[in-house]
Amino acid sequence: MARRPKHPQEIFAEITADYRRVFGGGLVSLILYGSAAGPDYVPGRSDLNFLVVLDGAAMDGLEQAFDLVGRWKKRGVATPLFMTKTDIASSLDVYPIEFLTMREHHVLVDGEDVLGGLTFDREHLRLQLERELKGKILLLREHYLGTEGRAKAVRELIRVSVTAMISLFHGLLFLKALPIPAGRREIARDAAEHFAFPADVFLTALDIHAGTDRLSDRDVQALFRDYLGAIQALCTQIDQWRT
Repeated sequence: MARRPKHPQEIFAEITADYRRVFGGGLVSLILYGSAAGPDYVPGRSDLNFLVVLDGAAMDGLEQAFDLVGRWKKRGVATPLFMTKTDIASSLDVYPIEFLTMREHHVLVDGEDVLGGLTFDREHLRLQLERELKGKILLLREHYLGTEGRAKAVRELIRVSVTAMISLFHGLLFLKALPIPAGRREIARDAAEHFAFPADVFLTALDIHAGTDRLSDRDVQALFRDYLGAIQALCTQIDQWRT
């Protein structure tokens, strides 16, 4: 059971059977979300992220999943997100961006589609965007100083931070009631077009994430300055936004 799947669908029947065996009728939903639910999945590199929705009684027996979670990790399945329907409903005002991203990029594997019908308050989403952008700026500054200017470390800082920015771009497009594309690059282009920031900065950052860039050390340093500057300018826009 150690082989990672080339396509996520290869494991759907097996993982469903495993979770049904452990939780029975207490399993409300099994949902794949994230990059594996869209065109950005890279076999062997991308984790498979699942939302496991249980009823209250099944959640009280969460320890039954210890062995199950451990065995599936060997096949590239990250520790799932375990929630009840009540957990989800009570979290939409606090984590609208995360649930918006999940709603837009998910595949129902088994049970009830608890994500497809979610709705969000735009002001809740704007507030989270502002908070997340300001937090990203502070962390990027802190970690940039920690790199001591080493290009390899700066490159890694860009690599590990850019996917979170794409999630925030989901929120930007939602604020303007715009459609949200499936792919990360398309999301970055659309957000850049409608919020007037340079798309090429984030497209190049995505190249770094994918390991396909050909930037010199000097180019990486210049990219980081542009990357941080674009996020700062975007934060100012959202701070002034009125829903």
